[in-house]
Amino acid sequence: MTCPFRLSVINDEISQDFDHSCHVAAKDFGLQWIELRGMWNKNITDLNATEIADARKILEKYQLRVTDIASPLFKVDWPGAPLSKESPQHDQFHADFDFKQQDKLLEHCIELTKAFQTDRLRCFDFWRLEDPKPYRAAINDKLRQAADTCAKSNVILLLENEMACNTGTGEEGAATLAAVTNKNFMINWDPGNAGTFPGNVPYPHGYDALPKDRIGHCHCKDVIRKPDGKYDWAPVGGGLVDWVGQFQALKRDGYHYAVSLETHWRGAETPEASTRISMKGLKDALGKAGIQC
Repeated sequence: MTCPFRLSVINDEISQDFDHSCHVAAKDFGLQWIELRGMWNKNITDLNATEIADARKILEKYQLRVTDIASPLFKVDWPGAPLSKESPQHDQFHADFDFKQQDKLLEHCIELTKAFQTDRLRCFDFWRLEDPKPYRAAINDKLRQAADTCAKSNVILLLENEMACNTGTGEEGAATLAAVTNKNFMINWDPGNAGTFPGNVPYPHGYDALPKDRIGHCHCKDVIRKPDGKYDWAPVGGGLVDWVGQFQALKRDGYHYAVSLETHWRGAETPEASTRISMKGLKDALGKAGIQC
């Protein structure tokens, strides 16, 4: 029985040494897919031509295919809106672009999808506003325009539900998808991110809200909520996300794109050690769901 998903890991959750990340992914985790976000202490969007060529050689060496370009597209403030509390200090994974640079960044990201032979590009919908309603229509227009640009190159634009941005939960994702109807605009479903919101139940509630034919990518992480309302990341299987149920539902609903480990949890000594523990948790959850990967 073959794995129904493109089981993957975000490379810089292991190491900034790209060769080492690929070795761990292919040789230790037994993966055929990897998600690209940053390497050599650079965001993927900042790599020069030589570094891109080197990265391609490393991928070929380990026979790894790329699920998507995990870009920081639209992870910026919405112009004219009150400054988001998320914008000044949020970790941007070595990316630093402002709103005026986004169209140029989009074009560059599309070039990266071609360089790394993938048809998927991750984006966000701007740092989270206290009240996005006055700006939501314009934000949706921007997402439509970006999807139109991607469509010209046969690229699928993946909006991640991100707690620091304006689409943070499955329910909010469903609303955004209903407004932005481009066929190549899909959600990067992240139950862990949705679980950071007090009272939110990523699976089944958030997942049930989503149109299943518009889930184009899935991030796997886990989260715990503390009594003070704040959250901490957890190894997969150690938090509130029902990953066994979620994996069963994804398989049942015919999902066959990436399930990509985005560890975030740093409870072990190093990012790599933490990712190894979380990958074991992910594979254990797949096993409990009756899925062989």
